Amino acid sequence: MKIGLQIDSFTWPGGTEAIAPTLGRIARTADDAGFDSIWVMDHFFQIRGNGPATDPMLEGWTTLGFLAGLTQRARLGLMVGGIHYRTAGLWAKAATTLDVLSNGRAWLGIGAAWNEDESRGLGFPMPPLGVRFEMLEEMLQITHALWTGERGTEGAFDGRHYQASRLLNSPQALTKPHPPIMIGGGGEQKTLRLVAQYADATNVFGDGPRLAHKYAVLREHCERIGRPYQEIERSTLQDVSVRVDGSRGASSPAQLVEQFGELSDAGVQHVIVSVRNVEDISQLELIGRAVIPQIRAL
Repeated sequence: MKIGLQIDSFTWPGGTEAIAPTLGRIARTADDAGFDSIWVMDHFFQIRGNGPATDPMLEGWTTLGFLAGLTQRARLGLMVGGIHYRTAGLWAKAATTLDVLSNGRAWLGIGAAWNEDESRGLGFPMPPLGVRFEMLEEMLQITHALWTGERGTEGAFDGRHYQASRLLNSPQALTKPHPPIMIGGGGEQKTLRLVAQYADATNVFGDGPRLAHKYAVLREHCERIGRPYQEIERSTLQDVSVRVDGSRGASSPAQLVEQFGELSDAGVQHVIVSVRNVEDISQLELIGRAVIPQIRAL
């Protein structure tokens, strides 16, 4: 099993001036501790459940570029990008740029998005959900064309939502055959079908039984189109807090290992954690020391 870290809040002691150094400490600690991946959200306002909309929130691709310069081994990605926030060609170009500048460590995380408040608030046109899924599928087709060969197919694309006259991508991504594509969401009719057809990974929320069900649906989609199910990495996002003794509502390392073992039994291969109060980097060090070595064999 692999383990990743999602950083979903920048509300830390010291205010705005402390965001960059605190984020840097978190990223370097996670990288040194052995986390396989580091993720940030693709939001512009803080989301419900994490805090008020007015809490600090950083733009995702810019933040990943900052993290690329501070880390050496962890892969980097958005958990996950909102399709309508950028044009189709920019998704592949941004992920390619991150891959080149991070020496082959980029993920392309993408989904149909949901946050109408921030979209309306900042003036992003937000089409109906069905249209956003159509946009997502066309974007995935364009991305695969841009990541084909040495410089993309250089052909044209004439879709319902996107038109492109020359699918040229230079420089090409370092990761071969291309940076892995993760599609977030558990919709059984559309999202998981798109995962089976276009993606390299899926990310679904939930407990073990729910995840096992979603993976079974994904397997059915793969069988329907003739794609090997094992080609797709199965990940999930979990909220955790960890202390040596499991005090103050936190889990102990042994409890986390047990929790992750249950997720592995459900089919999870990559557990991505949002660590409460992550600015307390001793939690990341503890995970690296007492959890990661034990879950590698799961």
